[in-house]
Amino acid sequence: MRRSLWFLSLIAGLAGCASPPVPGCPAGLESTTVATLYFGRNDGERLRVSDADWIRFLDEDITPRFPDGFTVTDSLGQWRDNPGAPIIREPGKVLTIVLPQPPGDAPGRLSAVVDAYKRRFNQQSVLRVFGTACVAF
Repeated sequence: MRRSLWFLSLIAGLAGCASPPVPGCPAGLESTTVATLYFGRNDGERLRVSDADWIRFLDEDITPRFPDGFTVTDSLGQWRDNPGAPIIREPGKVLTIVLPQPPGDAPGRLSAVVDAYKRRFNQQSVLRVFGTACVAF
């Protein structure tokens, strides 16, 4: 499954970067790119990334790269390696960032966050999803 997540993140990343503007955003809203990253917290069947580890990662790796803001939510994901295999449930964190337009170096900063997480916590993948949305602040 981790290979599948890697493949999905690659496809989503490539497709999302080229997503067209949202037609007909309501008045007062503008079209922009939203990046969503899914971080698993387990290593095998045990929790690998504690709450303290996650906060440290936010402080050291995410906030310096995206100081203008983001949202983090808790998640519970599930997957299995192949049909018929047992379902594996894993706690996670979901990071949502509304990217500036044009996005400039934001995709590279997101890649740096993903690389840092995988390296620091010995994770095989981080799912990345890019989409277009109508937003206003």
